[in-house]
Amino acid sequence: MPAFVLLCRDRKDAADLRARLRPAHLDYLEAHFEEVWLAGPLLSDEGSPIGSVVIIDAEDARGARNFANADPYAKGGLFDDVEIRPYRFVKGKLLGAGPV
Repeated sequence: MPAFVLLCRDRKDAADLRARLRPAHLDYLEAHFEEVWLAGPLLSDEGSPIGSVVIIDAEDARGARNFANADPYAKGGLFDDVEIRPYRFVKGKLLGAGPV
């Protein structure tokens, strides 16, 4: 299956909404463990979350968009913008489960 990068940018002043939706978002990622290569917050220069980066396996761009739209962060209105791009892994380290 092809891989896709989901680059999701939070709306402004969304820290409280992000915190409220986070448990459901993490449950969603866990439920799709086999499809998710990696996931984590996109950070500001100060270290505060300002979005999310997720790399997934999906059949096609439509499948990637469906995955993104079903995320509780997206359904809850956290994201101002979601960009989806095809991705090809070439080299690097994909680690196991990290901190949550």
